[in-house]
Amino acid sequence: MGLQLRRADGLTIADDRSMLEIDRICAWLAESYWAHDRDRPTIERSLANSYPYGVYRPSGEQIALARATTDLASFAWLGDVVVDADWRGRGIGSWLVRTVVDHLAGLGVPRFALTTRDAHGVYEPIGFGSLRVPETWMEIDVRTVRPNHDDVRLPR
Repeated sequence: MGLQLRRADGLTIADDRSMLEIDRICAWLAESYWAHDRDRPTIERSLANSYPYGVYRPSGEQIALARATTDLASFAWLGDVVVDADWRGRGIGSWLVRTVVDHLAGLGVPRFALTTRDAHGVYEPIGFGSLRVPETWMEIDVRTVRPNHDDVRLPR
């Protein structure tokens, strides 16, 4: 879609698939609570069938990822939002998600959703909140890493 945005510190967000560092992405997801059991072919397929965004150092090294699964018309699901451990705490995740939301909203996407067990503080300032009417949502989830209520750490 041609997005490239540079921050004052030299970091860049881009949606150029050729810049993605698949080995690095696989390593990040292997350490995550939500995708630690995903194999490389599944990760590659997920990237190929969604809109991935990366954050890159001036050297080109990838330091963060977010994926949007969307029809570019009515809805987008954000997933696999991850920042390299050495780069956390610098506002990169917030900047990345805000940029993805703004980019897709500018293309006409009016509704976004995501799930998190512990990063509510990252997403709430961007405008995410609990489902307005959770009773309208249903799911089929056969993953082995399904979350339980006890897994969620809501901000106090």
